Amino acid sequence: MDIGNAKSVTTAAQVLAEFATGLRYESIPSAVIERAKDCVIDTVAACTYGATLPWSKIIIAYAGQYGKGGACAILGTPLKVHAPCAALANGALAHAFEMDSLVQPSVGVHPGASLTAPGLAVAQEIGASGKEFITAFVAAGEVMHRIGDASRQSSEKIGFHAPGVTGAFGGAVAAGRLLKLNAGQMTDALGIAGSLCAGLLEFSKGGGGMVKRLHLGRAAESGVLAATLAKNGFSGPATVLDGKFGYLNVFCRDGDAKRFTAGLGETWNLLKLTFKRYSCHVSAHVPVTAVLELKARHDISGDDIASITVAGSEKMVSHHDIPEPQDMTMAQYSTPFCVALAFYCDPRDPNVFSEESRDDPRVRALARKVKVELRKETDASNPLASRVSVKLKDGSEFTREQQYFPGMPQQPLTREQLREKFDAVISAASAAGAERMFDQIAAVEKIENMRGLA
Repeated sequence: MDIGNAKSVTTAAQVLAEFATGLRYESIPSAVIERAKDCVIDTVAACTYGATLPWSKIIIAYAGQYGKGGACAILGTPLKVHAPCAALANGALAHAFEMDSLVQPSVGVHPGASLTAPGLAVAQEIGASGKEFITAFVAAGEVMHRIGDASRQSSEKIGFHAPGVTGAFGGAVAAGRLLKLNAGQMTDALGIAGSLCAGLLEFSKGGGGMVKRLHLGRAAESGVLAATLAKNGFSGPATVLDGKFGYLNVFCRDGDAKRFTAGLGETWNLLKLTFKRYSCHVSAHVPVTAVLELKARHDISGDDIASITVAGSEKMVSHHDIPEPQDMTMAQYSTPFCVALAFYCDPRDPNVFSEESRDDPRVRALARKVKVELRKETDASNPLASRVSVKLKDGSEFTREQQYFPGMPQQPLTREQLREKFDAVISAASAAGAERMFDQIAAVEKIENMRGLA
């Protein structure tokens, strides 16, 4: 597909819309398709576990009340609702417990929650095939990644929760592709989505952490709304991304407009997908992995520790140095808490991230002993790299330099390892039919009607 031949294309949104509407399943590399399937599988597990949580049940009740009569599943429940409510619920469930996927290096996108939720909702509403669903997922993933990348990681420095912003655009493309929008309509969908972006980071400073879960749900719901309105003739600004009052100048700071379309159709950014192994913010994943290594090698217990120093990224220092988290969301966002917890529990079990653990005096005391500082050696291509130094009460000291965690592109999970994670999460949630869904999604291209998904 030669995007450059589209003479009417003048804005970033128009270029991206041309790509998204012109992409064909047969032109997507097989490795990208398999990675997209892995992402959907991972998201189904996250949603199924997420459906068991108290804050999720509030959103599920809302979706059930206002979405009655639809054909779209709320994952982890027997409920079926109309597409906007299904997208809202599943987006929130995917992000309900810090389990959903992202990309590395980060560009502020969560493909699993932002694309699976609106894509599955619309696919089930219209009875789309598995091939149509996965094509929409890939098209949206490539567009959303570039929109996130253009911000140069600046949205969260201003105070926006990045996936609440980028997710609306990604959801609009996923839904729009399934609704068979033409390039002009898809441009309108992106233009509409720009006015639906939302999500503030105040939860990380002032409590009220449940709202973080809602950001991904609202983004998914907004995507369905934007695409549906565009299909019916509602318009939005074609300059939504690069205009004077567009995304790059309002939600970002010192962004790079060239990144909106860089490598489009040639570089497949979904290959940068990253799957979490612990139910905490990704900024803590490398330090937690280092803790597990230190525990295994030196038989360290939390009770043995006098102090801990974690050297990491600038964002870890500015956003995640929370020694006294006020609720569970803040705890999962807190590097000191997650590191302290990992010295007492197995962080691979999502159930250890609990109010009981947050209130555990041993964990809280150790979290207060964690110092977070900037790691001067940080490489822009891998800002998650961290160093954990532990000083024990007997005076001995141990240090672990850690570059990656299992699930990053440099250490990708195999389909077998993904099933192990899936089984562990689903077992915890006790959800019937989820095992069959794993196998169905692994061969999603064979599904004739997505309403038949388990």
